[in-house]
Amino acid sequence: MPLHAPLIASALLAAAQSAVAAPMTLDQYLALNGPQPTAQIAYGPAPSQYAQLFRPEGNGPFPVVVLVHGGCWTVQFGGIRQMRNVANALSSQGIAVWNVEYRRVDEEGGGYPGTYQDMHAALDSLQSHASQYQLDTTRIVAMGHSAGGQLVQWIAGRGKLPATSPLYREKFLAINNIISLGGLADLRHEEKLIKSSCDRDVKQLAGSASSERPDIYSDTNAADLMPNGTRTVLITGELDTISPPRAAHDYAAKAVRVGDHAEVLILPGASHYDEIASTSPAWKMILPVIRQMLGLQGDNK
Repeated sequence: MPLHAPLIASALLAAAQSAVAAPMTLDQYLALNGPQPTAQIAYGPAPSQYAQLFRPEGNGPFPVVVLVHGGCWTVQFGGIRQMRNVANALSSQGIAVWNVEYRRVDEEGGGYPGTYQDMHAALDSLQSHASQYQLDTTRIVAMGHSAGGQLVQWIAGRGKLPATSPLYREKFLAINNIISLGGLADLRHEEKLIKSSCDRDVKQLAGSASSERPDIYSDTNAADLMPNGTRTVLITGELDTISPPRAAHDYAAKAVRVGDHAEVLILPGASHYDEIASTSPAWKMILPVIRQMLGLQGDNK
């Protein structure tokens, strides 16, 4: 399914106006940072169970972007600090940001089911703090990078979780607009890519099979939790070798076949990391997508 005409026009115009830049390296990504958040709010007792709020100046209610960092599901490759770079850029646009930290596979309690339970808890915390900080949870986008792309795509399908799963929730904050930046979401069919790109075994992300849970993908694989009625935009760098454009196109095709709305945007000359650097040409293409999803009209500030 193609991008909406005004959206693709804005993205292409931004690309045409951007100077050609070398693709960002891992070291440059790891050096990304941003200002301190407005508040840091714990949603659980573990050290990694918290979210950082970036609240724009002035009076709300403010639309919200939930950011979920990547890092191959491990503490080794950065995380929430790098996402503060685009969090600051978004707050300057009048958009509140809920920047989520979570337990990763090499932290106590991380992996299955803990990492997914952290997504539940972080969004519950957003909902409970919305009034205090004037956050408009009717205008919300969840945007994740790499491993975080997998997690926000899973968030999109929470309504399809089987009632027998330990991840099942009867009530939750529905998020219908999803942006996956170089996400690796199809655990069932991208096992080899996840292993070669991140050196992660799928059982670290989906748990082990048992008589009570014979199919480990039934509650962890975003591609199995469709159709879910959400809109997903998969954005990938043209030169991304960790989550190549092929993976985005394959996922979008599956979503469209079952009746969901999925679109792909390929970033010219970009690597796996340019998409979360607010000074990159890639970001100039991503920002119009975010604004359109939030219903923000007019030119970017």
